Amino acid sequence: MNNRGLSYNSRKALMVNIGDNAGSEVADLLTQLIDEIEELRRTKVSITRIVPGQTDRIREFIEEPV
Repeated sequence: MNNRGLSYNSRKALMVNIGDNAGSEVADLLTQLIDEIEELRRTKVSITRIVPGQTDRIREFIEEPV
């Protein structure tokens, strides 16, 4: 089982230092961010250029004045 998020001690330290409601909100926000990062890593797609040198033509086209 993958244990993501803050430990009980970390959550408790947040709640003691900044208050119960704020500590709980921060801990929940961090857990949501961790979940979102894991989702982005899981669905990441690598891009491989098939035609070499094509980026040079695109770059030239973009740099020309309009």
